[in-house]
Amino acid sequence: MGSDVIHGGASIDAVVDTDRYPLDDPADPVRIRTIARARAELRAEGATVLRDVVRPELRGRLRAEGDSVAPRAHTAVAQVNVYNTDPDPTLPPDHPARVALTRRNAFVARDRIPAGHLIQGLYDHPGIRALVAACFELPDVHPLADPYAGLTLNVVAPGDHHPWHFDTNEIAVSLLTRAPEAGGSFEYCPGIRAPGAENPAGVRAVLDGARGPVRTLELRPGDLQLFRGRYALHRVTPVEGPSARHTAILAYSDRPGVVGSPARTRQLFGRVDPAHLGTTSVRSDTLLD
Repeated sequence: MGSDVIHGGASIDAVVDTDRYPLDDPADPVRIRTIARARAELRAEGATVLRDVVRPELRGRLRAEGDSVAPRAHTAVAQVNVYNTDPDPTLPPDHPARVALTRRNAFVARDRIPAGHLIQGLYDHPGIRALVAACFELPDVHPLADPYAGLTLNVVAPGDHHPWHFDTNEIAVSLLTRAPEAGGSFEYCPGIRAPGAENPAGVRAVLDGARGPVRTLELRPGDLQLFRGRYALHRVTPVEGPSARHTAILAYSDRPGVVGSPARTRQLFGRVDPAHLGTTSVRSDTLLD
């Protein structure tokens, strides 16, 4: 597995620092220590960062590939809430779902990212999936069957931001490919909700400015972030300076065949594929989306 060639003709060893992150030997002591640390941090803080997964000499290529597809992003200013649900006037006036937020970021769908790009090869590689699954304490993770949302590039332009929200998928993996000159910080509130415990009062407090639950992760190009985004309210603060912030989002599920709903797909990408038609969200919990 360690010498596999990924999309774009590069070997996985040439892209990933496999001395620090062995991919082909589950018994490697370095791998065991890495997984143990990641599990502890995910349990305690709902997030962990695997530093310098991508070798330094490949980060320029990652950035250039992101720059080349960023103009293909679906860009729309939208009024949303933290759950990305439709307005519900039956909810109490102080419910966080009644708070309108402006979303000003954009997504490049997977079908608009060339097959030869490094992030396509990383997303599909069985060694990366096995490492992610082990860190999340799962027997396996599956790439989404969704032709758009499985792998995306999140583009936050200068002056824009990604407001507070929850993820719909339980397993969030991201790779910063372009860092802005300033701003664009990743902030999150670990475990602010849980299956069976929506905690609207806690969520509303953060929307009203409470900083007690808020944590900040320092992310750098080449780092792989693992995150329980379904249970942590999170956002990207406004990007400052002349350059955009680009993040590859590698979406996995603990079950195969997952496809996004037509409504959510159209909201993010401005279009739907036949694969989305007739689908409904199937959740392992009863939380608001």
